[in-house]
Amino acid sequence: MIHDTSDPTQQPDPAAPDASVPEPSARNLRGQDVDPASIPAEEDEEARLPEPVDDSSEFEPEGTLAVGRAAIERAVKLAPTSPGVYRMLNAANDVLYVGKAKSVKKRLASYARPTGQVARIARMIAATVNVEIISTATETEALLLEANLIKQLRPRFNVLLRDDKSFPYILITGDHWAPQILKHRGAQTRPGRYFGPFASVGAVNRTITALQRAFLVRSCTDAFFESRTRPCLLYQIKRCAGPCTGEIDFPGYTELVREASDFLSGRSRLVKQELAGEMEKASQDLEFERAALYRDRLAALSAIQSQQGINPRTVEEADVFAIHQEGGYSCVEVFFFRTGQNWGNRAYFPRADKAMPPEEVLGSFLAQFYDDKPPPKLILLSHRIDDQELLGEALGVKAGYKVEVATPQRGEKKELVAHALTNAREALGRKLADTATQTRLLQGLSAALGLPRVPQRIEVYDNSHIQGTNAVGAMIVAGPEGFLKNQYRKFNIKSEGLAPGDDYGMMREVLERRFKRLINDAAEGKKPADDSVPQWPDLVIIDGGQGQLNAAREIFESLNLSQISLIAVAKGPDRDAGRETLFMPDRPSIKLEPRDPVLYFIQRLRDEAHRFVIGSHRKLRKKDIREAGLQEIPGIGPSRKRALLHHFGTLKEIERASVADLGKVPGVSAESARKIFDFFHPGNG
Repeated sequence: MIHDTSDPTQQPDPAAPDASVPEPSARNLRGQDVDPASIPAEEDEEARLPEPVDDSSEFEPEGTLAVGRAAIERAVKLAPTSPGVYRMLNAANDVLYVGKAKSVKKRLASYARPTGQVARIARMIAATVNVEIISTATETEALLLEANLIKQLRPRFNVLLRDDKSFPYILITGDHWAPQILKHRGAQTRPGRYFGPFASVGAVNRTITALQRAFLVRSCTDAFFESRTRPCLLYQIKRCAGPCTGEIDFPGYTELVREASDFLSGRSRLVKQELAGEMEKASQDLEFERAALYRDRLAALSAIQSQQGINPRTVEEADVFAIHQEGGYSCVEVFFFRTGQNWGNRAYFPRADKAMPPEEVLGSFLAQFYDDKPPPKLILLSHRIDDQELLGEALGVKAGYKVEVATPQRGEKKELVAHALTNAREALGRKLADTATQTRLLQGLSAALGLPRVPQRIEVYDNSHIQGTNAVGAMIVAGPEGFLKNQYRKFNIKSEGLAPGDDYGMMREVLERRFKRLINDAAEGKKPADDSVPQWPDLVIIDGGQGQLNAAREIFESLNLSQISLIAVAKGPDRDAGRETLFMPDRPSIKLEPRDPVLYFIQRLRDEAHRFVIGSHRKLRKKDIREAGLQEIPGIGPSRKRALLHHFGTLKEIERASVADLGKVPGVSAESARKIFDFFHPGNG
């Protein structure tokens, strides 16, 4: 959910929800008129640094202030004096801004004043032709609704959080007699205990590995667990207690799981004391091998805590937010503290007008950040925001427990905020440096290839197959902020008439599908999910030689895509990197100097496309291999195959299953279960 603290007088807030209002239409998406200037989205290492959003040429007023004020004045006459959410729309019915107010009538009236508006608000008012309102029972409800709508509609005058991926958690399952420890992302529907959030998957993986060494809790799937007849390698290297084959009894394994849960719940000191006591007791009993095992487990716990950096003494559970602004950009650094432990941090670079003060950006960011994430009981901020108490109340209503939002002035909490602020300053400095380097590379690429303009969106295409099987094409995207991974696409090759291994035909299919989709979306006025990234490329790079270039050129000419630059990159003799040849339509091929930074840049783009397409091909091939044993069973279609594999995990487990077990799979009838069993056991009628 997103809370935007813009208030016209204070800084505005636009419109309310209505499922009948169409999505904003895309602008400048015709192949011939692509405007390369755009606002790049944020990615993270999770993020990419966005362009500042206050360039008046970017948001050219679509009408006049007088017309906009007149439209708002009409809305004021019908607006309620109660809390609510409003949306401001332009002539194309695109949502310009979403906002909330304690009194919608007063808030809208402030937009209609003839003077006192900052440039950003004046541009928004000038573009407004209609205002839609929805009333809410309370201001808290209005804040939550506003946040939800901003995330859904992504209005161009709101602060936008680009990275909305869910955070990873650690799950200790509760639906098996021998609980499993695993990484989890998404809805928390599986029974068990969830610990998190963690800042990154890497932090979760490192913690799980250390927990396996410390507590010997299994990480294998239930299907793998049930199929074991002897301990696996993890038991041999002392990272699992081996409950699958009875190497440890049920009470003993239950105690290990309890210790792991206690550690993740913040009782780490008690757990370490217990382990130290057991180690001392084993040593006194001259059971040195058992004592060494406890010693190793204690060392693993110390390794976890040493990797966590600062661990607060007085803060049990909190998220710490600090914002730093520089050069027209904003960076919000978030630290996660749970059970008195530091569970990582992450930097965000929200898209916001560079004239916005940090308090306003942070306030809008926070409500959006917690739209789909459970808040902790304490949220610490580097800047005091408007509606700070209201935000805490709204998050508490949503979470079902009290949430405090505070800006500490002294003590350890102030130190935590200062530490986060230092990280925000450093992260923004690194991003600014990376952006400057990327800009220079794009300018160099434009000069080396003689492009009509510096590319803002580059698409690179490659395909992969083995003798025509499991053929897949892929597109990667790069821009001023580096690789735009949320824009990557893969294409399963569908053409039945292609000869096995016909690379040219595969490339034609991929390009035709990609650009026909763009043309159709533009014709239908569909707005892209992320409208800050150009949807049409300035430059398309093909991995291949003259033949691949000709295939791509045919598609471009048939679709009248004359304004998109096109090159093919052929590997050098013996596939040597550094000796690539670049092919371009109606121009002689060229070779760049082996140490030319532009050549390194092209190689990096090509290699990223190759990495992505190979990964996609391997996933497709692996899925085919898994399902291969089910292909010949009569009457077993794709849905039942997926259900069987989801239930049993592996083909080997399906082979071992009895008729009764097979019949428990959703969608598999008793007759189908008998067919499957007979297929794998032909002589056992």
